[in-house]
Amino acid sequence: MRRTRQVALRDAVNEALRLGLRELAGKGKTVREPYRTPAVDLGGCLVDSIDSVTEVLAVAEGDDFR
Repeated sequence: MRRTRQVALRDAVNEALRLGLRELAGKGKTVREPYRTPAVDLGGCLVDSIDSVTEVLAVAEGDDFR
């Protein structure tokens, strides 16, 4: 934009800010619908309990994790 209009970076930024602020002031608050993360099935747990770090490492890295 700066090259096509042949203006300094400072002037281009100031103009963009003015246009954006003017548009925000004219529209008022825009109500957006909240984003919802889609649910997915991750399957069953591979270990009986995550309290046992040794068991979790054995499953994740194989029995030769040491």
